[in-house]
Amino acid sequence: MRKQRLFFIIYPMPYVYIIYSAKLNKYYVGACTNLERRLYEHNIGHSTFTSTGVPWELKYREELPSLPDAKKREKEIKNRKSRVYIERLIALG
Repeated sequence: MRKQRLFFIIYPMPYVYIIYSAKLNKYYVGACTNLERRLYEHNIGHSTFTSTGVPWELKYREELPSLPDAKKREKEIKNRKSRVYIERLIALG
């Protein structure tokens, strides 16, 4: 009898995240599948938009089932255009 081999594909978990720059006193909302790498990129100035706010601190993360779901949630948060809403998410986080 032939042995069956099982292979598992491990997919990265998608997140929506909120980072904060004390230097700018601003929050940034994003979505990604590798949160550690993305935070590192923000803090080395990889992203033009966030390069002026280094250092960035992770304040909130929300795991979602897929990257499209994370992008949708990111858009929902951004569409609120509300610092109060973001700070409530962080407080409940």
